[in-house]
This record gives sequence, C-alpha cells and structure tokens, in this order.
Amino acid sequence: MTAKSHLNWTDDPADLLRVGEGFRLADVDPDAKPGYSGGKKHGAVDLAAGVDALDELQERLYAESRAEATQASVLLVLQAMDSAGKGGIIRHVVGSVDPQGVSLTAFKKPTAEELAHDFLWRIEKAVPEAGFIGVFDRSHYEDVLIGRVRSLAAEEEIERRYGAINDFEKRLTDAGTRVVKVMLHISPDEQKARLMERLDRADKHWKYNPGDVDERQLWPAYMDAYQTVFDRTSTPHAPWHVIPANSKWFARLAVQALLLAALEDIDPQWPTATFDVAAEKGRLAAT
Repeated sequence: MTAKSHLNWTDDPADLLRVGEGFRLADVDPDAKPGYSGGKKHGAVDLAAGVDALDELQERLYAESRAEATQASVLLVLQAMDSAGKGGIIRHVVGSVDPQGVSLTAFKKPTAEELAHDFLWRIEKAVPEAGFIGVFDRSHYEDVLIGRVRSLAAEEEIERRYGAINDFEKRLTDAGTRVVKVMLHISPDEQKARLMERLDRADKHWKYNPGDVDERQLWPAYMDAYQTVFDRTSTPHAPWHVIPANSKWFARLAVQALLLAALEDIDPQWPTATFDVAAEKGRLAAT
C-alpha cells in the first residue's frame, strides 16, 4: 500500500526503494524516480497533501504516548554524500509537523568525551522517546563509512561495528521504534553543480566546506563503503532505502512516503478521555 495522500505512486515506495538481496548501488540511477508516474508539479501537490496526513499522524502518535498508551516512536536515519539534500528533507518534510514531537540530532565529529566511549554511546543517548519522530542527520553509520574510508579505526574494529549496529537497531525495534534508514543517492556531477552553486552565491558560502572537494576524490571508496553497509546492515527489522536524489522534489516526496508508511503501520489513535466529557461540558457552560 502506498501512502494514502500520494496519488501518483504506481507501487509502494517502501518496496521499490528497499535494499534487498542482490542490491547493487552501482545499478541505481540517481536521476530515476522509481514508481512515481507524475512530474515535478504532481510531486508538489502530493507533498502538500502528505503534509496534512503526516502532521495528523505525528500528533496522534504524540498524544497517544502522553496517555501512556504506546511506546512507539519513529527514527529517521539520513545518510548521504555532502550536498545530497538532507537539510531539505529536514526543512520540507520533517519540518512540516509540530516540532514538539520531533527530536533532531546532527552528529558531528566526535568529541574527546565521546571518543572515550564505544561509538554507539552518543547514539544511544539520542534515540527518540515514545511518541516522537527522531531524526539522525548523519548517524552511527559514519563510523563504518568515513571510519572505513579514512581508516579512522582498525579493520577488525570496523568489522565489529556492523554487528553492533544490527544488535542496536534490533533492540530499538523490539522496544517499539520504527527505524527508517535512508540514503540519498546523487551523482558526482550533481554534487559538483550543487557545490558550485554554493560558491556562486554569497548567501550560500556559509554552507560550503572546502573539505567537500577532498571527499569527492574518494567517491569510489565511499560508494564501496556504502555497498558494504547495505550488504551487512539492511535487515528485515531495519531495512535500508536508497532514494535517487538528483531531483530534490522526488527525494523529499519519497522520504515523506516512507515516514507516512511507518506511521500508518503504527496506526496511532487519539487517546480516550479519562474524564466524563458530558459532565465537563456542563461544568464549563456553567462558568
């Protein structure tokens, strides 16, 4: 089933974009829009329709948890090469719901304190509580992506981390958290154009990082590291989804559809009143 507010999906995006057996990142066309029959204008209409649906589902999830009727939550893990559009997802998709029910963590370079602990120590502190949509802007996967490409840890430690990640995510899902893992996949040429736009516009200079050019030179190594991540950590309880992201509008629509599907599967309900509604109406009318 596709998200109910989206009219132009020809099949379930959760199935179309999921990393399954035999998946090869090299076979994914970053310009593709798998399963979507509409164009950019249709996408804008569907995204707007999805805003209302996502907002209501998130509020229901939050309200239900405040009544202690559920332990459910959603964790959106966003991974991508630089300039792939993570910020746009956060602003245009996650930003469309009530912020009181959202927890956003942007993981940066580990601090000295964080490096003194296991790599998952800082991650476990940021998991969403019941009723929340949590967002990891980069995540524990940096420790097996840049960690591997830049040799920031020994090879045997990197190997250990794949299993630790799977165990960690299984504990999350067993406790009621739906883990939605997304890689926004852009082409090197698209990244080059986006980085050049940042240099061409004074209001975008603050977003430019000279280190991004250095990372571009390691593109094949990063793609290999991502492939290993998919091979080792796309599990039945926490599968990966790879979204072609050269078209920002499609990437945003696809992530919204994945979040809607996760929330529709949880199916949160408005909590039942713990007081006599009719009696309270009478008391209020009398004041």
